[in-house]
Amino acid sequence: MTTITLAHPDSTVHEATAAAIIRVLEANDVEPEIVIGPKAALAEMLKNGEVDLYVSAWLPDDSDLLAPGVTPLGKLFQPSACCCISREDGPVVSLSDVAQAGPELSRTIITPASLQKHVEQMLADYALADAGFALKVLPDEEALASITAALNSKDCILMPLVQPCFLFHQGGFRILSDPKGSMGKEQEARMLMRPGLADDMDQDLQDELDELMLSVKVISAMDFAMRTEGLTADEAAESWQRGKLLPR
Repeated sequence: MTTITLAHPDSTVHEATAAAIIRVLEANDVEPEIVIGPKAALAEMLKNGEVDLYVSAWLPDDSDLLAPGVTPLGKLFQPSACCCISREDGPVVSLSDVAQAGPELSRTIITPASLQKHVEQMLADYALADAGFALKVLPDEEALASITAALNSKDCILMPLVQPCFLFHQGGFRILSDPKGSMGKEQEARMLMRPGLADDMDQDLQDELDELMLSVKVISAMDFAMRTEGLTADEAAESWQRGKLLPR
């Protein structure tokens, strides 16, 4: 096949992931046609064979995308949700320490909507509501903007985040340990092939995609380059391939 319809949700993290995969396709003389949209709509298109390759499903959370005949491919990286504190020093190193933190730590937890259930579980497991903590749930991009502003102003806040994310490349904060596992387990980012694609795709290309190894560090660095340095997703992917994005 000389063209592949590749679909990804409308986020810079998924766009960065797709860009790395697109470079593999183009190196194998396969022209990608890109479809971007809401996850539910893309899932329906994948199931119906209207898109060939979905990038990327985070399993098991996205297991509803695994319609009959849809086949996972590759193991790109391991996304994970975590809670951080916007100080690299200080006594708070674990979510178990948070309830006893001093007044310098804001009791408002700016929470991306996609992480609301995880953070509500965290609030219950570590008795944080009893300690005065409350959620401020915002759409993901608004939450990231608020968290970034708080980081820049040196406010002391809790930061529920998902790796990969540009903020992990930027740094300046500490990931808190989560002994009760409230924020969930590490996942697996995988491509999804439409029904029948495994039979239609060149086996060498399929093997190359299956063996493609990214990482949360790579995608976070690409996300950072796109958001803060003005690079396109393709430019960020090229920079990574040339070893310019991360120190070797």
